[in-house]
Amino acid sequence: MGPMQVTFIFPRLIAALALAALTACAAPQDTEAPEAAGTLPGYGALEDGGFSIPQVAKRHLWGDQAKAQVAYAGDEKPGSIVVDTFARKLYFVMEDGRAMRYAIAVGREGLRFTGSGVIGRKAEWPAWQPTANMIKTRPDLYLEYAAGMEGGLDNPLGARAMYLYRGGRDTMFRIHGTLDDASIGHATSAGCIRLFNQDAIDLYDRIKMGASVKVRSLEESLAAEGPYIDDAWGRAIPDTEANRTAVAAELLAKAAAEAKAIEASLTEKDAAEAAIAIEARQAAKEAKAAARLAEAEALKATREAAAAERKAARDLVRRLAECRRLGIPEEDCPPPGEPLPEQPAAG
Repeated sequence: MGPMQVTFIFPRLIAALALAALTACAAPQDTEAPEAAGTLPGYGALEDGGFSIPQVAKRHLWGDQAKAQVAYAGDEKPGSIVVDTFARKLYFVMEDGRAMRYAIAVGREGLRFTGSGVIGRKAEWPAWQPTANMIKTRPDLYLEYAAGMEGGLDNPLGARAMYLYRGGRDTMFRIHGTLDDASIGHATSAGCIRLFNQDAIDLYDRIKMGASVKVRSLEESLAAEGPYIDDAWGRAIPDTEANRTAVAAELLAKAAAEAKAIEASLTEKDAAEAAIAIEARQAAKEAKAAARLAEAEALKATREAAAAERKAARDLVRRLAECRRLGIPEEDCPPPGEPLPEQPAAG
């Protein structure tokens, strides 16, 4: 994963829009969630470094997408960062069991990195440079940026970038801003960690060079956040019975709307073929969601079984210690849960 792997939208030129769509982190194009007017405090338009950052539309601040100070039970030290690519959250750990929580976008390659590192570099309005392979495969799009692109509104790294190092070397794992507000909360096609530009600036101002960064594994995410699923718009939400019911209804509503739009513009034959295609896509989505749920449940069962084994081992150690104290031979020691034999009274 490199610094070029991000989703972004060039606001000025059609050619730039094509470049954004073909970068390694291009977000899947899907129907957006319903519109909501305005925005929330902290997400308005702002001037920074000579650039005008637009406001974040309220429709992108659904659920817990807006940053918030929350209770935090992890054992990481204040000043450190915890990234959860599965729940698509980032925490800046604070004093007194608190943390600032941010919503993030993350891609498949981000799931390959777990463990710890440190912030080895910070940059305001950072430059961006395509890889040699990107230039080789699409010189029509990337050759003009071979020497790099200066920071600015068109730059895929957004207003701020924080670079994760491990063992003194750049891991190519980035935490940075983006103008593609619709991508936040989604899993995209590649692995950079993106925040709303407003959140990237807020996090950048809080962290210090050398700050510890922990990227959770799937098991750590499940233990801390519980299982997550994607809603009808591809956004991560907690895997609860109520959410699953809501997602099913949303998917049906989306499918119906898609079918209606298609049927309005196609012949009867084409409409029938399109309906079959929509049903096939719906079945594929449902199968994918079922597979994810089964995987999460299997991991949960594995953790519970391991916990039960550890408890059984602890109980056995305690029972053997009781038997030794009472002078009962180990071979005669009853298993945990069964009563110990009564001992004759002293004297």
